Amino acid sequence: QVQLVESGGGLVQAGGSLRLSCAASGFTFSTYSMAWFRQAPGKERERIADISSSGVNTYSADSAKGRFTISRDNAKNTVYLQMNSLKPEDTAVYYCNRGSAWGQGTQVTVSS
Repeated sequence: QVQLVESGGGLVQAGGSLRLSCAASGFTFSTYSMAWFRQAPGKERERIADISSSGVNTYSADSAKGRFTISRDNAKNTVYLQMNSLKPEDTAVYYCNRGSAWGQGTQVTVSS
């Protein structure tokens, strides 16, 4: 079955960087677009970025533009989210997504 496993979250100071990874299995990864979402406490889940199956086309939410970069390695069945210039308001659980499938999430905490 479809499995998405996120990693790379943690505690970082404002202005720092983190790189999230999502290892996918159970489907032909290279034929699906992928996305990253996040959910902060008390807030709705928010789409941050997505990437086409080939990696050529990407989308970033306004909150992520200029700071976050989504990428993928189809040979490794992995999608990444490089997050730079992190802010306290980026604190959330970050989820990898493919359609109706979700990972378990990885916590990102940004201290001021």
